[in-house]
Amino acid sequence: MAEKVLVTGGGGYIGSHCVLDLIEAGFHPVVVDNFSNAVRGEGDVPESIRRIEKLLDTSIEFHELDLLDRPGLEKLFKKHAFTAVIHFAGLKAVGESVAHPLRYYKVNLTASMNLLEVMQAHRVHNLVFSSSATVYGDPQSLPLDEQHPVGGCTNPYGQTKYFIEKMIMDHCLAEKDWNAVLLRYFNPIGAHVSGLIGEDPQGIPNNLLPYVAQVAIGRRDYLNVFGNDYDTPDGTGVRDYIHVVDLSAGHIAALKKLKENCGCKVYNLGTGKGYSVLQIVKAMEKAAGKEIPYKIAPRRPGDTASCYANPCLAEKELGWKAVLDLERMCEDLWRWQSMNPNGYSEAS
Repeated sequence: MAEKVLVTGGGGYIGSHCVLDLIEAGFHPVVVDNFSNAVRGEGDVPESIRRIEKLLDTSIEFHELDLLDRPGLEKLFKKHAFTAVIHFAGLKAVGESVAHPLRYYKVNLTASMNLLEVMQAHRVHNLVFSSSATVYGDPQSLPLDEQHPVGGCTNPYGQTKYFIEKMIMDHCLAEKDWNAVLLRYFNPIGAHVSGLIGEDPQGIPNNLLPYVAQVAIGRRDYLNVFGNDYDTPDGTGVRDYIHVVDLSAGHIAALKKLKENCGCKVYNLGTGKGYSVLQIVKAMEKAAGKEIPYKIAPRRPGDTASCYANPCLAEKELGWKAVLDLERMCEDLWRWQSMNPNGYSEAS
C-alpha cells in the first residue's frame, strides 16, 4: 500500500508540483491548503490539484485547512496514518513581511508549532521542511554552502524560516526518533512541461519571474527593476534561479533520505549559478519572442545584491542535482503563461 504523505500548502506553486511528483513516485499525498495563495476550483478544490487529477487520471484527497486550526489538524491526524509530512504552508513574500512583520511571525511560527506538536502527539516523526536561502542573510561569501552562518536575516520572512529551522533542529535533538530534512530553496521559476500547472500569485506578484511573464502577456504595463546600483556585473540583483520541477524532485529525494533515520539534515537546493534581473528579462524576451518593457526603481528593503548556492552537498548525499537551464525555465514559464494568460482564475 502506498505511503501516505501529508502535504501542507499543497495547492500552491511548489506544493502542487511536488504533489504531482509524489503520485508519480508511488506515494499517496493528502493535501491541505487554506487558499491564501491558491485558486479555488470546482468542488472547493485548488485548481492546481484539479488539473493534476486530470493530467494523471487520478483522485487526490484534499482538505481545506489552516494550520492555525489546531482541532482541525488533530482531526486530520486521527483519520490518517501518515509516514511523513512535507511542510510548504506559510506566508512567503519578503516585501510584505517587512510591512507586516507581526502577521508573518504569528502565521508562520504558530502554524509550524501546531504541526510539530500534532505530529509528535500522533507519532509521526518524519518531516521535510520548505525553508529558504533567506536564512543566510547578506552573504559573507559566495557561493553559499550549508556551513555559512545563518540568522542574520534581512527581513521577517527570512527570520520566520530561521526560527522554524531552529525549532525543528532542537526538537530532533530532544527526540532521537525524529528525522527532518530542511531544504533551503533559492529562487524557483518555470512550470510543468504540460503547461497545466504553474505559478499564479494572487494579486501583484512578489517574485520576479511571474511579474515578467505577466508583463509579457500584457496583464501589466512594465516591470519595475528594484535597484541598478548593486555591486554586480550590470548593477541589478543576482539570484540563483532553479526550475520548480528540479526543486520538486529534491523533495522526493529528501523523503528517501528520511528512511535512513538521518536525524536532522540541511541541504541547499539551487543550481550554483547566479543570473541578474536584466539577464532574466533578456531570457524571457527570447522565450516570449517580444520585448519586455522595464523601469528602474529604488531598491526594496530587505533585498541583497547577490545570492547563489553551492548545491554540492545535496548532490553528494541526496543524489539530487538541478539539470534544467535558464532557457528551459523561461520556455516552460512562457508556455504556462501563454496557455493561462489569466492564471488559474479562468477555469474557476
